[in-house]
Amino acid sequence: MSRISVPTRDDAPAASQPILDAVHKQLGVIPNLYRLAALSPAVLTGLTVLGAALGKTLDLKTRERIALAVAEVNRCGYCLSAHSYLATNLAKVSPDEIALARAGHSADAKVDAALRFAVAVAETRGHVDDGALAAVRAAGFTDAQVIEIVGLVVENFFTNFLNNVAETEIDFPVVALAKAA
Repeated sequence: MSRISVPTRDDAPAASQPILDAVHKQLGVIPNLYRLAALSPAVLTGLTVLGAALGKTLDLKTRERIALAVAEVNRCGYCLSAHSYLATNLAKVSPDEIALARAGHSADAKVDAALRFAVAVAETRGHVDDGALAAVRAAGFTDAQVIEIVGLVVENFFTNFLNNVAETEIDFPVVALAKAA
């Protein structure tokens, strides 16, 4: 059970209900994360607007793999489960690539550089060294894409932290976090 009560769509604040309806239209369901965020219409708006904007960056497979890597860094079982499901069923990421992404890697050299950089951003809270920045640039990422990777890390930090605080009930097939180091 969640530590913060997750409202139904109808019990959410009136200002959140149209946003939840849009989430339902897009996904076919309203995941617990969105219903939890709906307790604050401002937070739900921010979450969905940021998600829509960042959904126009990089490619879906890379975005999902970044989400998996960051979920492992932040030990967020909800987000790991959700993004494992989305990576498999929406982005069509292979099981081997999902396993690599969870460890911050990819068999694709360019994606590997993005994941290594995303993990460095997450682990250092943005205080990456010059080598990390040089490596992601050397892999072919523009400065705009570097900023987009940082944006994706931040978006995932927000959902990871929200779900970790609330201990949101997982409404996706549950995926166990890797053992803590």
